[in-house]
Amino acid sequence: MAITNWSEMAALAIMLGCCSFAPSTAEDVSTEDPVSEIRHLLPEANLSNNTVSNVTVQLGATAFLPCKYRNLADHQVSWFRRRDWHILTTGIFTYTNDERFSVLHPEDSNDWTLQVKYTTRRDNGTYECQLATGTGLISQFVNLHVVVPQAYILGGKEYHVQLGSTIKLDCVIKQSPTPPQYVFWYHNDRMINYDNRRGGINVSTETGPTKTQSHLTITDAHYNDSGNYTCSASNTQPAAKNVFVSHGDKMAAIQRRKAAAGASSSLPASSSLWLSSILTLGFFALR
Repeated sequence: MAITNWSEMAALAIMLGCCSFAPSTAEDVSTEDPVSEIRHLLPEANLSNNTVSNVTVQLGATAFLPCKYRNLADHQVSWFRRRDWHILTTGIFTYTNDERFSVLHPEDSNDWTLQVKYTTRRDNGTYECQLATGTGLISQFVNLHVVVPQAYILGGKEYHVQLGSTIKLDCVIKQSPTPPQYVFWYHNDRMINYDNRRGGINVSTETGPTKTQSHLTITDAHYNDSGNYTCSASNTQPAAKNVFVSHGDKMAAIQRRKAAAGASSSLPASSSLWLSSILTLGFFALR
């Protein structure tokens, strides 16, 4: 069978089952390629002659993919998912079992925005907003990037501070297109943002277009300030660090122990072997 134009290709793709015209409540989670048998016949995305835009959205949020066409006459606007050539919408109608997808088209407007609710990592990819005219096809491409915010506390896994000094912890939340609604700090299992009983605790949070920073300051550190400190933001997994408050002499011992551990780990293998041999000879000499 000879296929001469794209309309015939799309029709064949539909017959092969790439599209479902019976909406249901089940989410479309198929990982198979529904057009594998005719993929070699389908056109590649010609990005050089069409508009391309990028949309970044946080995991779980709603994505809005823009598309505008004027003077449509009787022509239809369709949204395709390029990953599997799945027809998502045509006109104002949705042709997918995944109810997260829908088109937003206010009456008499030029907008044909594709809405994707509750975005997942699998939604990453390129989407095509296509207008078929009597003279050919016009396409607008949107690259959807679904990102997962990440939180971490600056520094190593442990934080050692001297008794009576100040505890300072900095938490950074990155890859968050939308700033978190809140950032809470916990000491062990107790939230301390508004802890009036302890006193001397200050939390300040700075939000920006690419990252959010939260700073925890605790003055006049006590022994019972030791423990696990957790930075918990509304839009990501929490980050934690163990804090140890020690007396001056004990702090000095900790620093010496760390320095000794670092020095021993940096000794070359030959030096370690030589030192071991000397210790062994000394042991037998004493006997």
